[in-house]
Amino acid sequence: MDSDEESVEEVVEGPLDEDGQPHGFCTVTFSSGDHFEGHFTHGEKNGKGKFFFFDGSTLEGFYVDDALQGQGVYTCEDGSVLNGTYVDGELNGPAQEMNGEGCLVFRGQYKDNLRCGACWIYHPDGGCVFGEVNQDGEMTGDSVAYIYPDGRTALYGTFADGELLTARLATLVSNQTGRPRFEITPNSPVYSHDKSTSTCITAHALLPDPYESQRVFVAESLIKGAGQGLFARADFEAGTVMAFYNGVRITHSEVDSRDWAMNGNTISLDEDTVIDVPQPFDQIEKYCASLGHKANHSFTPNCKYEPFIHPRFGPIKCIRSMRAVQKDEELTVAYGYDHEPSGQSRPEAPDWYREELKVFQQRPPAGQ
Repeated sequence: MDSDEESVEEVVEGPLDEDGQPHGFCTVTFSSGDHFEGHFTHGEKNGKGKFFFFDGSTLEGFYVDDALQGQGVYTCEDGSVLNGTYVDGELNGPAQEMNGEGCLVFRGQYKDNLRCGACWIYHPDGGCVFGEVNQDGEMTGDSVAYIYPDGRTALYGTFADGELLTARLATLVSNQTGRPRFEITPNSPVYSHDKSTSTCITAHALLPDPYESQRVFVAESLIKGAGQGLFARADFEAGTVMAFYNGVRITHSEVDSRDWAMNGNTISLDEDTVIDVPQPFDQIEKYCASLGHKANHSFTPNCKYEPFIHPRFGPIKCIRSMRAVQKDEELTVAYGYDHEPSGQSRPEAPDWYREELKVFQQRPPAGQ
């Protein structure tokens, strides 16, 4: 619908001037279903105002001669928010975006409603991507970096729309003022996007993750009969991403239909996918690209599983500390087997888990 038709079919609530135009604080409803609440001067928006769009989104700011100028806030129906700088009704200048949970997901510049220049894209898990966006506003180029949650370890190289193509290990030296600077690690291997399939865990099974390697190592578990376990290389604070859980991607029905002996290294990624580290990749001599599957179970764990968007492996799970952990402390997680599956009288879990559950349930409550 063009502007003439829209203006004919608009409904105005509020004061009008001698020509019948909105003048003062008014609510104008358009035939499109959008409506605007704010101040008018002889039919033009002037002053504070807010658009309410038919899809549930809103745009609020200060209008001058019918155009949004200066700071404006665009809120989507899902609760995500873009705080930006507007010139003549278009995004031009600094902006930042938050998701529906209030987490920062973008910081950078806009020009004529498109992202431009040096920008940051943040992941909810603590990782982020930095670089110059192309003319389409995409994080594409050969000087882009993925920065791990420590804010220092990075993979610097070539990306396409935010996805790693090839990169080398680097260190973020400083981002206190202006553009961040990255120092490439001498003789660094080349890392590339290597998302697993149902049959291939990785093309580079013996290429360790550089961030994970700084935080954990594998050794004989302190838990009786558990085999190998995962340990902290140094002291780390609560909330630290410690390790990554990558593996082949299979379905829940595949897991449910096979013997439990084959499910020792499986973890649910989402309602469709399970990550599995099958034999022989459960041996670090065969696979050490990620080590999260080496963490053993505890009913009083010091870590937990969380979703993670990994630059190399794609969507996986990570292991994050729930409290401060000390150097050489074994990292444990709660495997979360179903204790009361429908139609069964006992937990749907391996025998060792059932025995540990019995012992745990027989312990006296804390403080007794």
